[in-house]
Amino acid sequence: MATPVALLSESVLGWSIFTIVLLVIVAFCWIYIRKYQSRQESEVISTITAICALAIALITSALLPVDIFLVSFMKYPNGTYKEWAASNETRQQIEDTVLYGYYTLYSIIVFCVFLWIPFVYFYYEEKDEDNSNKCLKKAVERTLAIPQICLFLLTFVPLESPPNQNSTQWEKVQYLFEELGSSHGLAALSFSISSLTLIGMLAVITYTAYGMSVLPLNLIKGTRSILYERLENTEDMEEVEHQIDKLKAKCADGRPLSMRDQRNLQDLDAKLQVLHRRGRHLEIAERTCCNKVGSALRPMKILLGVFFILVALLFFITLFISNLDKALHSAGISTGFIIFGTKLINPLNELLLALQPVFPLDYVLITIITMYFVFTSMAGIRNMGIWFFWIRLYKIRPQRTRPQALLFLCMILLLIVLHTSYMIYSLAPQYVMYGSQKYLLQVRSDPSQGNYSTAITKICDADAPEDQCTVTRSYLFLHKFWFFSTIYYFGNWAFLVVFLIGLVVSCCKGKKSVIEGEVDADDSDVSDDEYVH
Repeated sequence: MATPVALLSESVLGWSIFTIVLLVIVAFCWIYIRKYQSRQESEVISTITAICALAIALITSALLPVDIFLVSFMKYPNGTYKEWAASNETRQQIEDTVLYGYYTLYSIIVFCVFLWIPFVYFYYEEKDEDNSNKCLKKAVERTLAIPQICLFLLTFVPLESPPNQNSTQWEKVQYLFEELGSSHGLAALSFSISSLTLIGMLAVITYTAYGMSVLPLNLIKGTRSILYERLENTEDMEEVEHQIDKLKAKCADGRPLSMRDQRNLQDLDAKLQVLHRRGRHLEIAERTCCNKVGSALRPMKILLGVFFILVALLFFITLFISNLDKALHSAGISTGFIIFGTKLINPLNELLLALQPVFPLDYVLITIITMYFVFTSMAGIRNMGIWFFWIRLYKIRPQRTRPQALLFLCMILLLIVLHTSYMIYSLAPQYVMYGSQKYLLQVRSDPSQGNYSTAITKICDADAPEDQCTVTRSYLFLHKFWFFSTIYYFGNWAFLVVFLIGLVVSCCKGKKSVIEGEVDADDSDVSDDEYVH
């Protein structure tokens, strides 16, 4: 049995690792936000909000590997429970702690999505140095309208009906909050989070699917040569200047230009201005050491891109097999296409199970998979920008991203993280349910040799006894409402289709410019002076 000193040392080590990971996450978020933040339009409140929201997204995404690790850590490789986990009460306490960790982080996400981020967004939009109180009041008024959506969602939660059906609306709301304070409140919170997860599913289909294709292909293809770009830009400038001179020659004798020629002249002047700006940015890029370092790391980028595209193809094949397995062997649409175990061979699930004997390779892999989804989502958002249907609202560009765009980016990532757990469960259902747990199965020997029985070690699956295998809290949380699982199932098919489309589009695109996104013809929101020193 473990001594108190050993348990204390393990606890101190665990908290030390947690603190280091937390500091690394916060440092990464600070560097990332500062890299893309506009130099002219930065603001303290929006910056801190974006950093905190991005950190919450990363911390929440890291909770699934922790959940899997804890249920696996309760047992020895031979299938028996460890001394400290032999009691059902002890295991229940650990499971409840993980479950409350999920609800705590998810509650923070709901708070950020419905209250804090909208408030900071509206405050920045209404910001007026002459009357800050008025701006604060307008921001609060607009923000308070959003939680009404959350209350509307809660009215659909399958809770017990109020004892008095003829009660007033205020009494119904009061009863709802009383239910939220009881055990039924967890179901209500789960319903609200699942509703937000539907929005996260749309973001995953849009941004993550595209990011999984564009990120590796950009690494493989690299960027265009600066010298070639400068030469091409100079030739374009000379061509535009020649066309301008031809138009101006028409009015050399004092005759006015026609309306068509005037419009063409204005368009050419605007195009020439953009080309001059491109030339200045290319000169700056040529002098920076980052370009030289990037050229030296070119072989490593190609290898990394090849690795990422192989991972993306593995995910595609695995998700297709998983969805096909559910379509063929689940109980159908009325049960949310839930399937216990896997009937078809799942490559990723088998890989995780094969890595179990070599600690901690399986936990490292599941952590990499989780982070991979987050970072490909960030890549998809960077390349596509922030869209509302067919209207592009904001662009994500280094040192030129407006505060509103950063807030939208973090909000989208928060919603994507909510759906990430279901995506990973779809990729490796058995491993996400039980981790690396094993159990002892009593098997009777040959009757001719006596009534002896032997115990064999098996990997936990749906056929294992309930008291021998502990299900992760993530799995129970995902399948609290069957109709959400049904929508997620069809969302996975849409994800596969969008990934294929994104892969074709990314393959057809040429190499990116060295100054990709820095100079665009429609740049009117940020001055170019912040780049010219």
